[in-house]
Amino acid sequence: MKRLLILLLSVWSFSAQASPALPGDIIADLNALQSQLQEGALSSVVERATAQAERLASGNQTDQWASALYQQLAAGALARQDQPAAAADRLAIARGLSGVDDDQATRWLREEASLRRAAGQRDQAIELLTEWLANQQDSNAVWQLTRLLAQQERWDEAANWLEQALSETAELTEAQQALTLAIYRNAGQSEQALGWLLDGLDSQSDLSDWRQAAGLAQQAGQPGVAAGLWEMAWQLGKLTEPEDRWLLIQLHLAGGTPARAAEHLEEALKEGDVVRDESNLRLLANAWQQAKDVEKALDAWQTLAQYTQTATDWRSYGQLAYAWGESEQAQQAFVRAAELGDEEAAQWLASFN
Repeated sequence: MKRLLILLLSVWSFSAQASPALPGDIIADLNALQSQLQEGALSSVVERATAQAERLASGNQTDQWASALYQQLAAGALARQDQPAAAADRLAIARGLSGVDDDQATRWLREEASLRRAAGQRDQAIELLTEWLANQQDSNAVWQLTRLLAQQERWDEAANWLEQALSETAELTEAQQALTLAIYRNAGQSEQALGWLLDGLDSQSDLSDWRQAAGLAQQAGQPGVAAGLWEMAWQLGKLTEPEDRWLLIQLHLAGGTPARAAEHLEEALKEGDVVRDESNLRLLANAWQQAKDVEKALDAWQTLAQYTQTATDWRSYGQLAYAWGESEQAQQAFVRAAELGDEEAAQWLASFN
């Protein structure tokens, strides 16, 4: 707001050179009001500037130019009184008066947009900034417009302006990075968000960046990429908690790398990070089976069957061994299943006679 106020205070004398010449008494009055404004006589400036602006508004081109400058001074005083909406209204009036050249009208358009933004009038600020950017190049304004659109949850429009903002910015601030990610995610552009994150991801990146990248990969339907990212974060020592390892196991299973999932699960079981119960032993057996590692899959199924002592698990172990040509293991498993009352296992045993 302070920077905007400086602009409001400084423009009229500069612009007067390119606009209709003003009478000496008007220039003197404007200078006097500007001095009062700088001294803090805000109410009197608003009152005097408003009266003069209204008196001159219906006159010729020179009068209307003077009226516009009075409105600008009133806007400056209102801005200092923390009334950005009222100040913006004055600049809107000034822009519409005859005698105001295009360059000045454009500057006031930009200032009005900032005031609307400060006043929380986001949709109006968006409209004004969009109009201003149609003929101007200003990366800061593009970022402002992009943020306003995001704040209004106009995600698709925000994503369109974001592309321009990114193309005009060499290095993003933390706030711009957060905004970029939020827009991509809410606009349903998970792949773009993932690509953008991966470009800047390295061993020095924060754990939060690795987490976001893995989450975006899942949202984008790329579980294998998510597993790879989580694995890399684990190897870099950024993940140390048991729940992190558990998620890593799940991601590898979903991402098509069951052998890696099984290796992590075995290690977690040995270290006591995961409970050695039926559910986890079954998960381990299925993971090795999916990985088609015959020896480890059969060992895991045997361990599970010994733990549960159910006929069904012994039969499943036997069937898998039989399918992989391990007849001796298969026969032993079917014998145990039959001992536990499994009739189907008895039928399987008949094939060995």
